Amino acid sequence: MLNGRNLCLDTMAEVYDMLKPWIDHEFWNLGDHDIVPNSIYVLGRQQVVEWKDRVRDMCQDPSIQVVFANSAEGSQTLIDQCDRVLGLADLIQTGRLLLISGGALPGHYPSLLHEHFLVRVLDYDENHLAVAQAQEIYRRASKPYKFLFLNGRARPHRRYLLQVLDQRGVLEHGLWTMLDGRCVDMKDFSGDAGNHVIRHLPSAYEFFKYRSFTRTDEYPHQFIKSSLFAGEWGDIYLSAEPYIDTYFSLVTETVYALPYSFRTEKIAKPLAMGHPWICAANPGFYRDLRNLGFRTFQDIIDESFDKIENHQDRMDRIADLVTDICGQDLAAFLREAEPICKYNQQFLPEFIREHRKDFPGRFQSFLRSHARS
Repeated sequence: MLNGRNLCLDTMAEVYDMLKPWIDHEFWNLGDHDIVPNSIYVLGRQQVVEWKDRVRDMCQDPSIQVVFANSAEGSQTLIDQCDRVLGLADLIQTGRLLLISGGALPGHYPSLLHEHFLVRVLDYDENHLAVAQAQEIYRRASKPYKFLFLNGRARPHRRYLLQVLDQRGVLEHGLWTMLDGRCVDMKDFSGDAGNHVIRHLPSAYEFFKYRSFTRTDEYPHQFIKSSLFAGEWGDIYLSAEPYIDTYFSLVTETVYALPYSFRTEKIAKPLAMGHPWICAANPGFYRDLRNLGFRTFQDIIDESFDKIENHQDRMDRIADLVTDICGQDLAAFLREAEPICKYNQQFLPEFIREHRKDFPGRFQSFLRSHARS
């Protein structure tokens, strides 16, 4: 039990393992489950999608507190899911439905932050094998590419950075991808919103499970990530070679337009590999990462762009920074960045242990602070 109430937990919820010791009832299909009064229900995304009407009825019962655990989404992406896709905004904003989010949310969304991606990147044996090769990043001084730039969905800030770096002649020095050739709404940016040619990693750099994908230089304008990764969460896997053969990563996080950080596997991977990085994200992303205990490169590069609220101006400053670094002695840059990267690489497992250990207590406090009268 938790706080004197039954804990009923969806076995597919992303926080299941951390709350398992306190379970009174568990289920994998809410439709076949008899609702238990005086209970806390923690539901994953699939239950809410399939049984939305039943979830709404549960939220009307004052003896039941329903928690929607969707930490694989965060910030703007979770807001869009709850409001536009699932139609749950009224329940959330009146406190009848609480959230577990992967990113920070505005104050009128009662939510508990769980760093779903940072704590999962080292859950895979394959990733530990890649991390074991990370020292080769610093042993190999001469590399075929200057930076690693991996992009999946064609979000506006990614498309904009690709175009700007290409116009400057910098992109040709990067090992880069764009797995989405569809047009995109460039509302915050100047630039071409139309269809683009897809680009994936050369086979030698792809994670070994996905090297059998049929590869050509051009595709119809579509989103190919599901086909490339055979419907799996292929983004989470680490392959050492792209990091060994580049001097730094240019990371484009999911969220860029809200002042609420959402850290995904995109930043978790260079942290785990001990690879220098520059991150294009929301304003305050660097500040929030430092507040978690990680270090950034503020003594080596100008990170003042993290405070720029205008999105195009922030991305332009990042493009300037990438351009400048690519013109430097990159072997020297790598040596200077190594102590920070090593610290983050060693701190990450400690962060994961503490975050998981603290989660049940944080969850109980969260429930108490949002108890329904």
